[in-house]
Amino acid sequence: MTRLINDDPHISNAANNMGSYRVLRGRVNGIGYPPDEQLMPYLEQAGFGSVALIRTFDLRYDLISALVERWRPETHTFHFPCGECIVTLEDVSLQLGLPIDRSLVTGVSAFVEPVALCYSLLRDSPDDDESNFSGSKFTWLKNKFGHLSANATEGELMYVARAYIMHIIGGVLMPDSNNNKVHIMYLPLFADLSNVRSYSWGSTVLAVLYRELCRTTKPVVIDIGGCLTLLQSWALYRMPFLASMEYLSGYQEVVHYPDIPSDDRIACRGRVWLRPIYPGSAMRGGGGSRHQQERETAVELGG
Repeated sequence: MTRLINDDPHISNAANNMGSYRVLRGRVNGIGYPPDEQLMPYLEQAGFGSVALIRTFDLRYDLISALVERWRPETHTFHFPCGECIVTLEDVSLQLGLPIDRSLVTGVSAFVEPVALCYSLLRDSPDDDESNFSGSKFTWLKNKFGHLSANATEGELMYVARAYIMHIIGGVLMPDSNNNKVHIMYLPLFADLSNVRSYSWGSTVLAVLYRELCRTTKPVVIDIGGCLTLLQSWALYRMPFLASMEYLSGYQEVVHYPDIPSDDRIACRGRVWLRPIYPGSAMRGGGGSRHQQERETAVELGG
């Protein structure tokens, strides 16, 4: 008979025996610059127009770490004293604007001629060594495609749009252990930008986040991937008691969907808090401020 609760080590059980409170590090590599206005029609066409607005964010790793302590891999839900809750596809759609009910994101992860693929869809390649090439570094993507000519042709705009989406996927939406580059397995899916939105990118982002939440329940893990922007934004949106009014006032509205249900708009002012204007001293730690913030977050979550 299958056990309802597995015996794998869980951070919630090990926390009391750890010398210090574990605060996870994030595998995040934001773009840091807004998309050129010339690119927006192509990003909208691909279904990444809303996500392209997410450029800077102030992640609270104490909050994320406390949420992980409440995550149960057996049920893929957060267990709180008041019950269970979860990040759903609805949250992904509302907060990221990604399609959630289309075709599965699938394909191959190994290519015979990866360099040729890059030249075909990006007009350049970060590496000409076919035998030792699996992805594009974010620094290369920024340096190569960060500046767009005012007289760019349609073909050049499509190259840059593909590179921009690649950076969003690998650096913000689905960062993994290769946190300094994005795998080229996504690139063939962007060959036809008009077909990109036919894939269920939202469910893929959520699946990767679930996987990372399960992985980081192990006490030995020190970093976390997945869309942490979604996780934190969901937590503050669905559970606004986790953030003081002072903290919320330090955020500017980035994405606003007028079709959000009225009850949700009243509960959280119809906003998704992503862009910080919050002073960074407490977040960078040093002394009691960070420790106090970690303890307060744990208390709010029932720890």
